[in-house]
Amino acid sequence: MASKKAIPEALQITSEIHQKTYLVNGELREWKGENSQVISTISSTDEYAHTILGSIPDMGEKEAIEALDAALGAYNQGQGIWPTMKVKDRIECMETFVKKMEEKREEVVKLLMWEIGKSMPDSYKEFDRTVEYIYDTIEDYKQLDRNSAKFSKHDGVYAHIRRGPLGVVLCLGPYNYPLNETFALLIPAIIMGNTTIFKPAKHGVLLITPLLEAFQSSFPKGVVNILFGRGRAVAAPIMKTGKVDVLALIGNSKSANALQDQHPKSNRLRLVLGLEAKNPAIILPDADLDLTINECIAGTLSFNGQRCTALKVVYVHEDVKDQFLKRFSEKVDALKFGNPWDEGAKLTPLPEPGKPDYIQELLDDAKAKGAKVKNKKGGKRSDNYIWPAVLYPVTKDMRVYEEEQFGPIIPVVSFMDIEEPLNDMAESNYGQQVSLFGKDVYTLSPLIDTLANLVCRVNLNSSCQRGPDVYPFTGRKDSAQSTLSVHDALRSFSVRTFVAFKDNELNNETIEQLLEAKVSNFLSTDYIL
Repeated sequence: MASKKAIPEALQITSEIHQKTYLVNGELREWKGENSQVISTISSTDEYAHTILGSIPDMGEKEAIEALDAALGAYNQGQGIWPTMKVKDRIECMETFVKKMEEKREEVVKLLMWEIGKSMPDSYKEFDRTVEYIYDTIEDYKQLDRNSAKFSKHDGVYAHIRRGPLGVVLCLGPYNYPLNETFALLIPAIIMGNTTIFKPAKHGVLLITPLLEAFQSSFPKGVVNILFGRGRAVAAPIMKTGKVDVLALIGNSKSANALQDQHPKSNRLRLVLGLEAKNPAIILPDADLDLTINECIAGTLSFNGQRCTALKVVYVHEDVKDQFLKRFSEKVDALKFGNPWDEGAKLTPLPEPGKPDYIQELLDDAKAKGAKVKNKKGGKRSDNYIWPAVLYPVTKDMRVYEEEQFGPIIPVVSFMDIEEPLNDMAESNYGQQVSLFGKDVYTLSPLIDTLANLVCRVNLNSSCQRGPDVYPFTGRKDSAQSTLSVHDALRSFSVRTFVAFKDNELNNETIEQLLEAKVSNFLSTDYIL
C-alpha cells in the first residue's frame, strides 16, 4: 500500500491513458470499438485498491486482417519500397526512430513501473538497454553489409552474396520485458527489410503508447503495424491466412504451438521463439557460499523470479545443504518489499492479479507432499504479493518441481551424486541455461562438457541471465528456436541470397556497368561508413 504522499509527484497517475489509436498502413487510426481496462496492482491510496491506468482497444479479426494486408502491401512480394531500399536508407529510418524513442524515456519508464511493478532502477535499465540494443543492431548491420560488399569466385563462378528479408513477421512480446525483449524481435526484423505486425503483451501495453507516433513517422507506411487486444482474437486470424512468413514470439511454448498449428503451410513458416525454461542452479560442496548465495538471490528473485532466465530450481550438495538453506533463507527474508520507486526495494507488487493465488497453490501442494518452508516469512500474503517461500525437500511429484513457477517461490533439492541433477536436466522438457557453483577444476571440467550439451549457456559461479545482448540467447528442446543476440537476430530474420554469374567477357562487362550505374540496391560494392 502507498499513500499518495509516498508516491513521488512525477510518478503519480494524474490522468488515465485511454489508448484510442492504433497503427496500420502508416496511419494512426482512431478506435471506436470495445475497450479493455488496464489496471495496476499497485495501490495509490491508504486503503488498498488497484489503480486504473486507462484502457486499450479490444480488437478482432477485421483489424488483424487490415494490418496483415498493410504489411503484405508494404512488402509487395519483395518489390516494396522497404525490402528493396538501400541498407543505408533503412539504417537512417531506424536512427530517426531511436532518437524519437529516447525522447519518451521518462514516460515509458513510469508506465513500466506502474504496469508491471518493475523497480525504478530496473525500469530505467530496461529502457536504456533497449536503446543500446538498437544502436548495436545498427552497427552490426553496417558491418554485415560491409562484409557483403564484395564478390566471391569459385570454380569459375562469381557470386555476390547478401542477406535478404523473409517477408511478413508477426511479432508477439512478453509482459516481463515488454520493451526490451519485444524490441529484440521487432528491431532486427524491421531493419533486415521485413514488414511487421506487432501486438504488445497483456501487461506492459500502455508503455507502447508513447512510441506509436515515432513508429508512424520513422518508417514507410505498412512497415510497422501495431494492434491491441487478445492474442486469440488478433494473432489467430493472421496465422490462419498462411500469409505470415515469420512467427516471432517470446512467451509460452503452448501459445507458440497453437499459433504454429493454425498456419496452413508450416513448412513456409520460420520460427523465432524465446520460450519457457526451468533453469537449475547446481551447488557443489566446494562452492564459495557467500558468492553462491548472492548469485542465487539474484537468480531466483530478480523481478520476483518473473524471468525466463530465472533460477527455478536449486540443487545443493548434501555436504553444504544445511548451511546453504539457513543462510539463503535469512537473506530472502531480509529483502525489502516495496513499490517500484521505493529506494532499495528488491521485491515489488506482482502485476498479474491471480499470481499470488497460483503461487499459493504450488506452496500448498508442496507442503502436502512433505516440503517445509525454510524461511520465516515464506508464503505470507498481502493484497498484491506473496512472500518468496524457500521450499525443502522438493520431490519430483510436486507441481513446483514440474511447472515453471514464474514467480516468488524457490524449490530446493539436495543431492549426493552429481548424476542426479544431470539426469533430471536430461529428462527435462527445457534446456536454456544452468548456474554451476564450485571451484575444483577437475570436478568442473567434465561437468561443463556435459552441461554444454544439455543447455545453451553454462554460467560458472554466476546467476543465469540473458545479457549482454551481444552474446547468443537461445535454448534447446521447449526453451527456444532460433538465436537472439545483436549478431544472430539479424540472421534469424533474413536468408542468404545472391547473384551468380560465370566468368566470361559478357558477364564481366555487364557487372562492371551495373556497378558503375549504381542503380541496383542489391548489386553494390559501396562501403557504409
